[in-house]
Formats: sequence, structure tokens, C-alpha cells
Amino acid sequence: MTSSALKQHKRGSVREMIAIAFPMVVSQACDTIMIFTDRLFLAKLGPEHMNASMGGGLTAFMMMSFFIGLTSYSTALVAQYYGAGKKDKCPRVTTQVLLFSAMAYIPILMCRPLAHQLFITMGISPEQMEPQKIYFDILLFGVIISLFRHNLSCFFSGVGRTGVVMMASCTAMIVNIILNYVFVFGKFGCPAFGIAGSAYGTLLGGLSGLLVLTGAYLSRKNRLEFSISKAFQFDALIASQLWRFGLPSGIDFLLNIFAFNATVLMFHAQGLVTATAATIVFNWDLVSFVPLIGVEIGVMSLVGRAMGSKDPDTAHRSTMSGLKMGLVYSAVILFFFVIFPDVLVNIFRPAGPTDVFTAAAPLAISMVRVASIYVLVEAMFVVFIGALRGAGDTFWAMTISVSLHWLIVLMLFIMFHVYHFPPLAGWIVMVALFFIFSFIVLFRYNLGHWRKIQVIDPSAPALSITDGLHEPADL
Repeated sequence: MTSSALKQHKRGSVREMIAIAFPMVVSQACDTIMIFTDRLFLAKLGPEHMNASMGGGLTAFMMMSFFIGLTSYSTALVAQYYGAGKKDKCPRVTTQVLLFSAMAYIPILMCRPLAHQLFITMGISPEQMEPQKIYFDILLFGVIISLFRHNLSCFFSGVGRTGVVMMASCTAMIVNIILNYVFVFGKFGCPAFGIAGSAYGTLLGGLSGLLVLTGAYLSRKNRLEFSISKAFQFDALIASQLWRFGLPSGIDFLLNIFAFNATVLMFHAQGLVTATAATIVFNWDLVSFVPLIGVEIGVMSLVGRAMGSKDPDTAHRSTMSGLKMGLVYSAVILFFFVIFPDVLVNIFRPAGPTDVFTAAAPLAISMVRVASIYVLVEAMFVVFIGALRGAGDTFWAMTISVSLHWLIVLMLFIMFHVYHFPPLAGWIVMVALFFIFSFIVLFRYNLGHWRKIQVIDPSAPALSITDGLHEPADL
């Protein structure tokens, strides 16, 4: 078989998807482990601290979610310019999103009182309220670190150098876990800062990941390949492309995170027992869902590059390869959810005896078992959403995703506040809706409208989608 034939055979294959997506899965897994470990450490201090870290951390993320969603489209746009052979445009995209993020920082900080009012409105228990405010406030002041880290990650994801993102995430995870252990429990002569220490450790871990990405972005090899030195300027055309195609993603992400935050807070408002059970289950849902975001990013990148080189058939093969990869991971999670739900719940047992955890454990075990119903369709949902976004069908991706999350909020509000259903019934309805909407996004993908969308005008000669895929030694 000739080299060109071999390259053609690999286009859109599972092997190519693994080369791009596996480092992103590892990267997302590192972020998951980081969050999971933080809550596990705080669970040893008491359920209210664990619950506060989830409520406060999620709200801090919600504050920057619009800009995360908006700038996330830079992955697809960088990929399309790369696929069209316009390498010098790739870092210009990154410059625009860095400018967007810098301008967003002050408005985000100004929303701090609104978040505090949200905690009060949702009826968070007094035991959870104060640590939640402390955790939220510290994370909010460090959102600029998260934004910049995300912006640079999007560049490397778009050009296929996902190993750089993986190394940054691994560094952030290691630093975060070590510092959280030291700061939360007061080890090695350091005072015990409790939940505040967890927040400081999280920020410093994120900063270490940002430094890794910055070093790689400004490296001599990267500067020469992408003309980085000429990219530090405002580009009205690229900014307008980001705004046009990224705005739906920004609105999508903001509304989805807002809805998810409202969902979590509604469970938390049912009392400490329900809040503890819900936090445990959402932690395990994080393990099942977030690594799949790595697959979604891989699909978005490869679909974007294929569409940039006018090759929708390869984009489809990449999507199917991503689906296979996602289903394998979800099958493993399904096994643990079905067979070991009690073991998963008891990992979060506090160091000392507590009536709250004892009462919450049976509910949490039942909720984990119910969650196993939709674990496999999670992969289908994120893969096809990623494909639609990578191709530029961002409006419909937004419509489907936002409708799902806000329908969940509406149903839970009616069930909890009008008919006073028990928490398990609300969880069952939430899982059922996610299951249904996974098939709706599949239907939209199968209609094929995404094949006809043009995000850029690829006047330059198109590159093969396999060009620029680096082996680990090159990363």
C-alpha cells in the first residue's frame, strides 16, 4: 500500500480519532480527578463543606460560562483555518479570544453580589451557606486564569496538538491535589485553611497549567510554524466570525450551566440529607460525563478540519469514530454504576460519624443506579453535538442543548415546589429527559444540513486532514 493510500485510509478512522481525542480525554479526566479529589478531601471535614464546594464552584464557573462557550468555538475555527492551509490565521483566532477574555474579567467580578443573592433565593441551608460563599468568592477572583488557560487549550486542540493540553492538565491536577491536601488539612507546618485552602489550591493548580500552555505557545517551534509574532493584533474579520458562530455556543453554555446550577441548587434546597446525596451522585456523574467532553473536542476538531478542507464524508467518518470511542468509555462506567453503587457512595463517607451521611447514603445509591440508564446515551449526545458545532451548525446545537437543560429545571420546579415529589422521582425524570434528547440530537445530525455549512472561505489550497497530527514525541 502506498503512503498516500495509507494516509487516505486513516482519514476519519478510529486511530486518527484516538490520536486527537485520547489526550483530550486524559486532559478532561485530569480536571475531573482534580474536582473529585477536592470534594473528597472536603467530605472528610463534613457533608456541608463538600456540598458548599459543589454549589460555590459551579456558580463561579457559571459566571464565566458565556465567555467559555463563546471562545470554545475558537477550536473549530482554528481547525478550519488549519484545514484550509491558513496557518498564520490560527494564532490570530487565539489573540481575539484572549482579548475577549481580558475584557470579560471586570464584568464577571461585578456579578458577585448576584451570585450571593442566588444562594439566598434558592434556600441554601445556613450550615452550607457561609463556606459556599467563601469558596465561591476566592474562585471568582481567579476566573481570568481559567479563561486564559481555556483559550490556549482551544488553539492546541484546533491544530491537533492535544498532547500539550494533556500535559498542562496533568500538571494542574498534580499541583492542585498536593496543595489541596496541604492547605485543607494543614500538613507540613501549613495552617489548616479548610474550604478556603481548597479554593486557593485549585487556583494555583490552574495557574501551573496555564504556564505550561503559555510556554508551549511561545516556543520557538510554534512561533515559526504559525507566525505567532505577527498574530498579536486585532482582526475584525476573525472577531466577527467568532462572534457570529461562537455566540450561539456562548449563549448555549451560559444557559446550560445556569440551568445545571439551578438544578443542583434545587436539590440542595431540599435539606442537607438530599444535598449530600445529590452532591455524591453529581460527583460520579462528573466522572461519567466530563471525560466524554474530550471526545467531543476531538470530534469538533476533526470535523472542523474536514469541513475546512471541503470533505464532509471524512467529517462523518470522524464522528462515527468518536462515537465508538465514547461508547467504549461509557460501557466501563455503566459496569461500575450497576455493580458497585454502594462502594461508589461510601467513598465519600466522612472521617467521623455523621447522621447526615447515614441518612443520605441509601438515596445516593438509588440515584446512582438510576443514572446507569442514560450512561451509554451520554456518549451519543456529546459526540453528535460536537460534530454539529465543528461543522458550524451551532444554532441547532444550542437549541437542542438549552431546551433539554431548561426543561429539566421546569420539571424539577413543578415536582419539588408544586407537587412536592421526593428527590428520587425528580432524578428519574431528569435522567429520562436526557435519554430522550440524545435521540433528538441524533435526528438533527442525520438530517445532514451540517454538510452544507461554510464557516470560512477556503481560497488557499486545502491541507489533508491528517497533516499536522503529531506523534507524542513531537508534542
